[in-house]
Amino acid sequence: MNKLFLFDSKIRKENSMNIIAGFDEAGRGPLAGPVFCAGVILKPDFDNELINDSKQLSEKRREELYSIIIDNSLAYSIKCIDVETIDSINILESSRLGMEQCYLDLLKKINIDYVITDYMKIKTTCPILSIPKGDATSLSVAASSILAKVSRDRYMKDLAKKYPNYSFDKNKGYGTKDHLDAISKYGIIPLVHRKSFEPIKSILEEKNKIHLF
Repeated sequence: MNKLFLFDSKIRKENSMNIIAGFDEAGRGPLAGPVFCAGVILKPDFDNELINDSKQLSEKRREELYSIIIDNSLAYSIKCIDVETIDSINILESSRLGMEQCYLDLLKKINIDYVITDYMKIKTTCPILSIPKGDATSLSVAASSILAKVSRDRYMKDLAKKYPNYSFDKNKGYGTKDHLDAISKYGIIPLVHRKSFEPIKSILEEKNKIHLF
C-alpha cells in the first residue's frame, strides 16, 4: 500500500471528511514557457503504489500514470498561466493563481471537504493543509503534480516544433547549456521567454542600453 495513500486516508478519518482535493504546479523554475497547475480529487479508495512526486518518475511512467489518475478521479482541473502573467505578477503568485483557478473549477463539479497543497496557501472555503514536499507526502498532491508536469511537458514539445532551434522538447525551458547557447545564438522569443527571469532580464537590459546609444 502506498504511504501517500495512507497519508490521505488518515486525514479523511481524523477529520471525518471524504472529498480531498490535491493541488500542485509544474514549471516554476524554467526560463521559458508557462507554469501549469493542476487539482485532482481522487476516488477515496483509489491507491496506486507507482504514484509519487512527479520529479521522481520517468517521463514514460508519468505518461502512463496520467491516464490512470484521470480515470480514477472524481474530478480534475488543469490550468496554464502564461508567460505574460508570470512576468507581471511573478512566478509565485502565478502558481497561486493557477491553483486557485483549478480549485474554483473543481468546485463547479463537486463539493470539496479538504484541500492539500504543496506548500502553497490558496483561498478556499474549506480547511487547507499546506505542507512542504506535499507531492512526496500526499497521494492527491502527487497525482496533481503528475497531471501538471505531463501537461506542461506536452506543451513544451509542441513549442519545440514551432521553435526547433531551442530544443524545448529536451530542456523543457530550463536554463540548460543547450538552451542558453540557443538564446545567445538566436535571441529571446517574445511571450515564450520569461523577461523577469535571469539571465533573460539582464540580456534585455543590456540590449536596451545598447539601443540608447
